[in-house]
Amino acid sequence: MRLVIQRVKYSKLFINNELRSQIDNGLVVLIGIEEADLHEDVLWCASKLCQMRIFSDIEGKMNLDIKQVNGEILLISQFTLHASTKKGNRPSYLKAARPDFAIHLYEAFINETGLLVGKPCKTGVFGANMQVELLNDGPVTITIDSKNKE
Repeated sequence: MRLVIQRVKYSKLFINNELRSQIDNGLVVLIGIEEADLHEDVLWCASKLCQMRIFSDIEGKMNLDIKQVNGEILLISQFTLHASTKKGNRPSYLKAARPDFAIHLYEAFINETGLLVGKPCKTGVFGANMQVELLNDGPVTITIDSKNKE
């Protein structure tokens, strides 16, 4: 499971030019699920996300997590995070999980993250064509991968 995490001042997610979800101060998280992912990957990534201290404290030091700032989370499925660009110029998505498999882990991730932060997460729609507007704060953008735990 691969996440791209962006600390944002706000974000809005649109589908067919209609506002679907929006958050203020918080995190926009793009989630890529691959065929090899298991429920353990969901648990590890959700825990890592919710405990990541990337919000500024009173001294301006990144020392607070999402719960400590009462932030919101917008979770968006994105199979293209598993694109392979090794050969040619057209990315291959062979590692990306099939939708019928990925949707279950995506939903489990939404539920687990909501439990860890103590409130529901906002979401996109799995498999939909979405447009995301955001104001990256910092900018702070971090990637984590359950198969490459650094």
